[in-house]
Amino acid sequence: MQTLMAYLRLMRPANLPTALADIWLGYAASGSLLKFSGFFNYTPIDFVDFHWLCWATLGLYAGGVVMNDVFDYALDKVERPERPLPSGKASRPGATMLGFALLAGGIGAAAQVNFLSFYLALAIAGAVLLYDGLAKHHVFLGPFTMGLCRAGNLALGISLVPERLAQVWFLLLIPLLFIGAVTLVSQGEVHGGTKKPLWLAALLYLIVALMVLGLGLWSKFHLLWALPFLLLWLAWVLPPLWKALRTLEARYLMKAVKAGVLSLIILDASLAAGFVGVEFGVLTLGLLPLSLALARAFAVT
Repeated sequence: MQTLMAYLRLMRPANLPTALADIWLGYAASGSLLKFSGFFNYTPIDFVDFHWLCWATLGLYAGGVVMNDVFDYALDKVERPERPLPSGKASRPGATMLGFALLAGGIGAAAQVNFLSFYLALAIAGAVLLYDGLAKHHVFLGPFTMGLCRAGNLALGISLVPERLAQVWFLLLIPLLFIGAVTLVSQGEVHGGTKKPLWLAALLYLIVALMVLGLGLWSKFHLLWALPFLLLWLAWVLPPLWKALRTLEARYLMKAVKAGVLSLIILDASLAAGFVGVEFGVLTLGLLPLSLALARAFAVT
């Protein structure tokens, strides 16, 4: 049982709902939920394909974070000896097999939808391994690659309607910038940080907020539906980041990273609401309590 829990910890269960939120937003942005006929009364199109993409993102995300620990084994022996691999609670060969199996499962699930979903899943898996094995500790390439992974995950959700991706590609800039910013903050969560990357992260947070507000100029996006969620998102992410900026202490940086990662659900809910209504935004936001509950038992970072 202890070994099973160790492998489960490697998959970061608390983070998995954030990956689902990307798919749910993509589902909304793809136009697959345009048939809306009343309060919580949707006529979903391609629900089976949506189901496959949910499994795909779970496999890709879980596989990616498992491989992150595999690649960081030597570093974690020094900095985080309590983690499952350096503590010996899980084996490195076992984690490697688990990571690749999850990535393969994610790619296989995406292949059930269409060729675009399959190719996107392949690209996400490649970007994840690039981040884990090479880019993670690079000041610029690390945040950019991680942001690219999240942008790819949103694209995976939109790929339910392949032709739609060419029409809403600019939405991918939002997770690219936001998760890139969160990754900037995370670079100091072990030894403490410096102000320059944190100020840059704060600037990127505000740019993301302005981008969401800018979508209100588009006739297909209803800003009033999105605005309550956007305000909640700002109230969630800015105070921890400000605390980290003032103290530069590792423990507050870790809290800012945790808030940033989990807040992606709120940001996705804001965008989803703007596309198809407050009700679907509330449904997406419902992933947050699940994530918070799991975060009590499993580490987010």
